Amino acid sequence: MDSYLVWILTAITLVIVELLSGTFYLLVLGIAAAGGAALAYGGLPFWAQATFATLISVLGVVFVHHYRARSKSAGTINAIDVGHRVTLDSWVNESEGLARVHYRGTLWDAKVLGERGTGTSFYIRGVDGSTLHIAPER
Repeated sequence: MDSYLVWILTAITLVIVELLSGTFYLLVLGIAAAGGAALAYGGLPFWAQATFATLISVLGVVFVHHYRARSKSAGTINAIDVGHRVTLDSWVNESEGLARVHYRGTLWDAKVLGERGTGTSFYIRGVDGSTLHIAPER
């Protein structure tokens, strides 16, 4: 079997496993293996293929690691939900700011941030698991 086919099969396998894990690390390794396959197809020696794949792997893994660390430390929230209006259904514990709200056609647990306000309309400020963090103002 030609060496570029081994590289391609390795790349395909890594990408498939990445689809199951969702971490992007294996995607970087799959891209590096595809780069090794390109060099093998071009007729370069194995040491050049392996060196190139290793270099791409290291650079890619460092990039993904820094990106994930930066995203986590920035306190990323589910931007799809933030800013949407919810309607207060009932208080679970008003003194602690815990309530049930209508959002997307169903009831959600919510934690009211800051002052409670007097109305029944609130806006989503963040999401923690399945609990919405809401406030009376956007």
